[in-house]
Amino acid sequence: MKAIKLFERASRTYNDSSSFSKLLVVFTVSGGGLLAYADANSTSPIAPPEIKKKRVVVLGTGWAGTSFLKQLDNPSYDVQVISPRNYFAFTPLLPSVTVGTVEPRSIVEPIRNIVKKKNVDVHYWEAECFKIDSQSKKVHCRSNKNIDGKGKEEFVVDYDYLVIAMGARPNTFNTPGVVEHCNFLKEVEDAQKIRRSVIDAFEKASLPSLSDEERQKMLHFVVVGGGPTGVEFAAELHDFVKEDLVKLYPAAGKYVKITLLEAADHILTMFDKRITEFAEDKFKRDGIDVKLGSMVIKVSDKEISTKGRVNGQLSTMPYGMVVWSTGIGTDPVVKDFMKQVGQETRRVLATDEWLRVEGTDSIYALGDCATINQRRVMEDISSIFKKADKENSGTLTVKQLQAVVDDICERYPQVDLYLKTKKLRNIADLLKDDSKSSVAISIEELKTALKEVDAQVKNLPATAQVAAQQGAYLAKCFNRMEEAEKNPEGPLRFRGEGRHRFHPFRYKHFGQFAPLGGEQTAAQLPGDWVSIGHSTQWLWYSVYASKLVSWRTRSLVVTDWVKRFIFGRDSSSI
Repeated sequence: MKAIKLFERASRTYNDSSSFSKLLVVFTVSGGGLLAYADANSTSPIAPPEIKKKRVVVLGTGWAGTSFLKQLDNPSYDVQVISPRNYFAFTPLLPSVTVGTVEPRSIVEPIRNIVKKKNVDVHYWEAECFKIDSQSKKVHCRSNKNIDGKGKEEFVVDYDYLVIAMGARPNTFNTPGVVEHCNFLKEVEDAQKIRRSVIDAFEKASLPSLSDEERQKMLHFVVVGGGPTGVEFAAELHDFVKEDLVKLYPAAGKYVKITLLEAADHILTMFDKRITEFAEDKFKRDGIDVKLGSMVIKVSDKEISTKGRVNGQLSTMPYGMVVWSTGIGTDPVVKDFMKQVGQETRRVLATDEWLRVEGTDSIYALGDCATINQRRVMEDISSIFKKADKENSGTLTVKQLQAVVDDICERYPQVDLYLKTKKLRNIADLLKDDSKSSVAISIEELKTALKEVDAQVKNLPATAQVAAQQGAYLAKCFNRMEEAEKNPEGPLRFRGEGRHRFHPFRYKHFGQFAPLGGEQTAAQLPGDWVSIGHSTQWLWYSVYASKLVSWRTRSLVVTDWVKRFIFGRDSSSI
């Protein structure tokens, strides 16, 4: 009986505990053996269902895309990065690469190095996107590599969110011959090609069989575009020739000529007038021929044709090398996508103030390929009036308007900028009722007061500084996506209910540099502060070194600078 009870208790234990299932037990009772096999049903705990991660596809590894990847730290995303280049390039130093001041590998960082230590699932594919299908939420890609002689593989990637950061291509303005005969300066490969062309020109000009006319043509370097890139390249090339190449090619020095063509009345038009004048005077002293008001109308394999913007005079000049640096144009893939979302008439892809492509709900665009279409106050003036008029009286007091003025200034930054420009303290000053906050105003009076505000709206420049800030901003939005859905933190929705999920993007300008050669740089910093000279060059060194993406690139670039100071620039044609 005792043995039976013991067996029953053991049986219940096996059935209740999964860890004892399928256990062979031997009992010894009164000298005899009892063999029992318990096969209890396993009741292992049920694993919680796996939460499917939202897939974020990032197109591009430039300033905007890399900044987004660096700042994204929410592990709830599956990130797919697609780009034809597997590295990030510090493009502000490309002019230095063209003359060997900095080595090309010093300014690039593999994209896998940037994302490998993150707690976010990030996968990189070396391929180019050739089509975006916004209807089915797919991107069509083509690998850069030939696979076993079968050609370049094509594949499709689905997305929940798409981040377009593809940058832009050089703007040729459809000028004949530019694509065929000019060098651009957008990529590391462009800088390397220019450097080889400069060295080859000097080697060819040193051959004994050439005439003086041929040497002059071969050593005539033309830069088209008087913006920051064109000006910096012309300055770097001048220093390279005067400090290094004339020592190695003494007979060729007298044939060298550098010409800078600019269609506007001045170079560096986006800088303060003091910087523009200093740059033009310095280039004149250095022997750089700056031709203002000259529009390029054609480029052949031997000559470049220009037309005077004012007098219409036509002229041609022979050249040895042309560098084209006249701004940016839209990528063909982005152009095709713009047709899908009803933006075919625009010059560049338009987004709202949260960097979301207009006409979509899950596609974002940042960097050079897009621009923010800031909404005008006058478009929403009726909604603003209605939102502030909580009593539905048809009139507003200044006090009622001031209750929503912070939201107005955040949603429409041109209002805040207009108040600062006019040196007005608040909205009451604008309405001329500073001491009468209870005076009622009509919607027509509000329209009259705000009619000039929208003139303050300006597009952001296509610079690395803007792209980097946009990437960081969008990453922070993605990091807080779920929280912001529950607790919106943005301004009032004047045309709807509640608040926007996030604060809109706001660009903060930290200043800009213009290296002018001869260890002199011009800087325009916030607060209308202008600095020009040798001391500013050292500021340029420190700022650019700090902005490099890793300690590896910082150490390499600083080492290159030191080597250049000690040994000069390398003139090898490799």
